[in-house]
Amino acid sequence: MSYLDSLFNLKNKVAVVIGGTGELCGQLAVGLAKAGCEIVISGRDEAKAEEKLDAIEAAGGKGYFVEVEVTERGSIEALVDIVSERSGRIDILINGAGINNDTPIENIGETELHAIFEVNFNGAFRTCQIFADYFKQRDRPTSIINIGAISGLTPLSNRYVHSASKAALHNLTRNLAREWAEYDIRVNTLIPGFFPASQSDTMLDDARVLEILRKTPSSRFGNPEELIGATLLLASHGAGSFITGSEIVVDGGFNATSI
Repeated sequence: MSYLDSLFNLKNKVAVVIGGTGELCGQLAVGLAKAGCEIVISGRDEAKAEEKLDAIEAAGGKGYFVEVEVTERGSIEALVDIVSERSGRIDILINGAGINNDTPIENIGETELHAIFEVNFNGAFRTCQIFADYFKQRDRPTSIINIGAISGLTPLSNRYVHSASKAALHNLTRNLAREWAEYDIRVNTLIPGFFPASQSDTMLDDARVLEILRKTPSSRFGNPEELIGATLLLASHGAGSFITGSEIVVDGGFNATSI
């Protein structure tokens, strides 16, 4: 095994990718599979999951789909039970479930406010809790990667509740990292900048695209594959064993720019 392989090889590890039915987390799932992980894609859309599983199989990996609803504790508990029984272990959790909105701030009602927080923050919180219980019992090095958002660092117009929910998730991640370090559970945040994804494409008109590109030193959007390197670093105990409570921003320099 080469030196790089010893750092980043994830052979025989099992990764649960919640939100893996989406574009970004789906690419992370493929990347983890190429590094040797068995992949469990978890979400609500089995048809989209099958597309990602086909890509994983084409890359020489293996995986399967388990439906989950992150707003329901019992559903998450069932996910842990199914995967631990079928695969025998869970080493990596990616928390990527999320929803967005573009409602004017004056018109955001309680229902919409709570719905976004329920998925983006509460869902991630209860998922971390439930998986951590399993990780503590297993007593092996494990990695939780919460998917944040650039809007959680720099508030963006038309992303009011999403920004607040992701900022809360970023803070939660640091708290969990501190609390669970003694169990060798590493908890970090991966923060994508602007990437082509179905959830955000519907909210980007030409004027907003130009604004984003002007403020991004790389002068382009990211490609989903460009998130894989950071994911492998955070997932690997060889390369990332001393990284916990950290935020890795992959944004082409967007967050480094003001005027």
